[in-house]
Amino acid sequence: MDIGVRNRVVLVTGGSSGIGAAVAQRYGEEGAQVALTYRTNAAAADTVATQIRDKGGDAMTVAMDLNDPASVTAAVDAVTQQWGTVDILVANAVRWDAGGPPDPSATFEDVPLTEWTASLDANVTGVVAAIRHVLPGMRARRWGRVVLVSSSVAEQGIPGPGPYGAAKAALHGLVRTLAWNAGRDGVLVNAVLPGFTLTDRQAGSPLVDRLTATVPSRRLSGADDVARLILFYGSAANANVTGELVRDGSATAKATYVGP
Repeated sequence: MDIGVRNRVVLVTGGSSGIGAAVAQRYGEEGAQVALTYRTNAAAADTVATQIRDKGGDAMTVAMDLNDPASVTAAVDAVTQQWGTVDILVANAVRWDAGGPPDPSATFEDVPLTEWTASLDANVTGVVAAIRHVLPGMRARRWGRVVLVSSSVAEQGIPGPGPYGAAKAALHGLVRTLAWNAGRDGVLVNAVLPGFTLTDRQAGSPLVDRLTATVPSRRLSGADDVARLILFYGSAANANVTGELVRDGSATAKATYVGP
């Protein structure tokens, strides 16, 4: 099935590992020109780009730091200088609270406001900066797709202080606003909400069996399952779905702190 991304330029932020890497590879297999960003691990990003090229695709890597608007602008500029445009933006890059997954033992009031600011600046303002820089070109061509990668945490909550979940929830309002603002110009905007996704990081986790039992399909999604979902919403095969929050099958898994 031709989903209409061949020769389209797609920018996947946070494409060096996990869901982002799977998304980049999927677009590459469909004939898109794929730019993937990384913050620190250039070698991992290069590996993903090489895998895309080895399968006959076209790929480039570019450094980007969500906490630095100038870095976001420079990354988009590098892609447009290489290929002339950005047709599809997959905003997957994330900044975890304090540099890692939320600490369930942390109390809300003990988290400094500087951490809130850093998380919101990266996960909201950084995403907005990327969209602002690609949107004018999409409007001019009257075609574009934007997929924001949120999280089931935005709806379920998670133990701990909260900056990450609050930032992801903010993307939901952003999707609704952008759908109305950009839809008239042929730009469709949606958010995908992965749940507990089986990536290398989760391999062997004692939570896997417990969470699997709470999912209707009795199967947790892998990174490629989420990537296929993102691929559809960020393609011409999605002809008129916009402003939606699309939940991956794993998003129904109960939060890890719920009883056995």
